[in-house]
Amino acid sequence: MKWLPKSMFILLFCYLSLPVIGTVLYSFATTWHQSILPEGWTLQTYERLFADAMFWKALGRTVWLAGGSVIVAMVVIVPALLYIVVYFPKYERWIQLLILGVYAFPGIILAVGLLRSYNGTGIPMLLILSGAYVISVVPFIYQSLKNTMNGLNARALMDAAELLGATKWQAFRKVILPLVKTGLFVGALLSFSALVGEFVLINLVVGSKFETIQMYLMKKMSASGHLASAIVVVYLVGIIGLTGAAARLMHSQMKKGAM
Repeated sequence: MKWLPKSMFILLFCYLSLPVIGTVLYSFATTWHQSILPEGWTLQTYERLFADAMFWKALGRTVWLAGGSVIVAMVVIVPALLYIVVYFPKYERWIQLLILGVYAFPGIILAVGLLRSYNGTGIPMLLILSGAYVISVVPFIYQSLKNTMNGLNARALMDAAELLGATKWQAFRKVILPLVKTGLFVGALLSFSALVGEFVLINLVVGSKFETIQMYLMKKMSASGHLASAIVVVYLVGIIGLTGAAARLMHSQMKKGAM
């Protein structure tokens, strides 16, 4: 019966892969109504998609907003988290409460709260949205940071560097940061992937004035199922590429650590 767990895993994997496979096939299909496989194949859907300037603009806005939010989080949140983890570990429970708060509020409730609090204040709602994005990626960054620092006595390393004449900033930049940079990079990739797929918050707070790739997808779903499938495939390829890069980086770092 040793084969049973592996067989169950294979069946589950095949079942979960069916929607993805169907989406990929439909994006290349001309028509698909009366047979198991598409009745014809074409690349015209992707040609139309890549020739559409609105697609590239939406993709650029998405990358700009998600990437900018992740960069701000790395510059502002990471030093604060490292300082707390190294010097005030007893306050980590407050970070964990913040993480629970991020998951506790659905996007629609958060959007209503942001609109009621900041609408009419003169502050651009896009800036408010970016701030909300920065807070929303704290769980990814914190968990990646903690996983990297497991077994690492950061306080002792900081103290040793200071005894040798380094300032706290020099010790952080030249000792701690190189040791945790892989985990931070993985956290940044996960955060970026999550923000790229976010739809509810930006749709309610900013609306169509700042069309992202998710809004573009929603608009095209009513126009052409083939085109919408092609957008999903491009999105999945990008996310899989980011995830693969993060996994490969972590694997190489673990091999270096083992050596």
